[in-house]
Amino acid sequence: MSGPGDTNHFSPWDYVVFALVLLISAAIGVYYAFTGRGKTTSKEFLTGGRSMSAFPVALSLTASFMSAVTVLGTPAEIYRFGAIFSIFGLSFIFVVIICAEIFLPFFYRLNIASTYEYLELRFNKCVRVIGTFIFIIQMVLYTGVVIYAPSLALNQVSGFNLWGALVATGLVCTFYCSLGGLKAVVWTDVFQIVIMLAGFIAIIIRGVVVQGGIQTIINDSYYGGRLNFWDFDPHPLRRHTFWTILIGGIFVWTGIYGVNQAQVQRYISCKTRLQAKLSLYINLIGLLLIMACAVICGLILYSVYKDCDPWTSKIIAAPDQLMPYLVINILRDYPGVPGLFVACAFSGTLSTVSSSINALAAVTVEDLIKPFTNLTEKQLFWTSKGMTTFYGLLCIVMAAVASLMGNMVQAALSIFAMAGGPLLGLFSLGMFFPCSNSLGAIVGMVIGFSVTLWAGIGSQIYPPLPEMTRPLPLSIARCEFSTMDSNLSSNTEIAGTMFTTIMQPPFTERPLLAEYWYSLSYLYFSILGTLTTLIAGIIASLISGGLKQHINKDYLFGKQDLTWDYFTCCKSEKDDKDDRLEWKTHLDQVHDNPAFTQDSTNL
Repeated sequence: MSGPGDTNHFSPWDYVVFALVLLISAAIGVYYAFTGRGKTTSKEFLTGGRSMSAFPVALSLTASFMSAVTVLGTPAEIYRFGAIFSIFGLSFIFVVIICAEIFLPFFYRLNIASTYEYLELRFNKCVRVIGTFIFIIQMVLYTGVVIYAPSLALNQVSGFNLWGALVATGLVCTFYCSLGGLKAVVWTDVFQIVIMLAGFIAIIIRGVVVQGGIQTIINDSYYGGRLNFWDFDPHPLRRHTFWTILIGGIFVWTGIYGVNQAQVQRYISCKTRLQAKLSLYINLIGLLLIMACAVICGLILYSVYKDCDPWTSKIIAAPDQLMPYLVINILRDYPGVPGLFVACAFSGTLSTVSSSINALAAVTVEDLIKPFTNLTEKQLFWTSKGMTTFYGLLCIVMAAVASLMGNMVQAALSIFAMAGGPLLGLFSLGMFFPCSNSLGAIVGMVIGFSVTLWAGIGSQIYPPLPEMTRPLPLSIARCEFSTMDSNLSSNTEIAGTMFTTIMQPPFTERPLLAEYWYSLSYLYFSILGTLTTLIAGIIASLISGGLKQHINKDYLFGKQDLTWDYFTCCKSEKDDKDDRLEWKTHLDQVHDNPAFTQDSTNL
């Protein structure tokens, strides 16, 4: 193993492996661009022609949000706060069941390219536009985190140029998304999830060998307090407990898998509803597998560095650099393998960024351009390509904002919680509450988003105190300080200063709100946003005469969306497609939404 602080540049073989991943991803986009010639419709480009099967869509669903945040951030999270993070695996099970049995059948029946189209059908165009803009803000910020964080971490420990890696990631994603559309995104996700697993497995195997067996890793983790799975403290201000992760995680990830365009767009691209449901359940296996790999890597990190923490001793600049640093230490004698890890991290980034870009283009074309213009299908097709390119470049620019977000995992989930919670509340308001009207939807959404934004921004300005976040102790008892001091690079010193400023802000007098409201677990932001939106929306709807309106029951979750009803009919694939065509024809004939007609005049 190399000495501390010795972070050499990669070998030529490492660069070859990394470059191959980028080239293969780009080649998939070129392939689907050529095979899709003649199918120049925006629907084909954005939804894959509704012809996808379960397995590739399942892997794409897994890859979409199992990004470099997972590859780099989750092991660092386990290293600092313990394996309680793995309770998210239990959350995933509930989330997949909820989404497969409630949200998927509903959106699949509607046969729409954008989830936000439903908001116009149920409420009006104003609600649709508000929901679309909040989604765009959410995804652009999240994508910035996904692009910037791994680029910085890998730059500091491997010598990769920061902006070179950042721009390369964004441009490759933009290239294959704009050429091949959703099919290119799905199949590159399949390739990239394989690379992610290969990188994880290489680290796990080598880590177990270096530490002398899995028993050593488990013992070190146990005596170091890292096997803290069962913390049943109900306190809502505690960052991570069994309840915050289980309940908060269900709301956060339901907002992602249930109503987020990036995920819904994938499973409604399946050729039948059964295939779509299978894709979600197969995806659950992938989620649990990736989570297990990340947790084991986190425990290996602690076992290797339990007596000399590279972050506390300032060998590295931030916890998110721990995984690349470990790879350099234990795999440097295996040419090409460190490059495989770089490919693993960037595969996670590519899959997430491509999903985000494709979803952003879809909602912009379907929700902000198509309803207000008379463009032909060919013009919409080229507009979709243009918006894909635009968002790819915008996400590269927005990556700089991510430098202000601190902890990678918390930053990513906080963004989803702050915006996803109110959006989940808005869709639930329309699907399950017939009394809700467009005024109630707008009032609920504005109040819900304002409340979560207030709590979220406050928590960034006044981070919760250590007694709430409860980081576990790290040791530098056996570090060789003379060696470390001589090996610190100027890049690490600069980045160290930046991250110290971000993660440990100078002491200021904390207002009373900081001790309670701003210290709420970030995982509860989603619950806060969902419930606030629902309560405010229902009250505003009732006050404005929501009980008197006549709602088309097709826009409510009903018997036709239940699993037992679907399987009782024993529908074939052809019958399923015929039903979707009949439903779409029905929607096209609806010129005026009844809710829009009655309520919009009151706004």
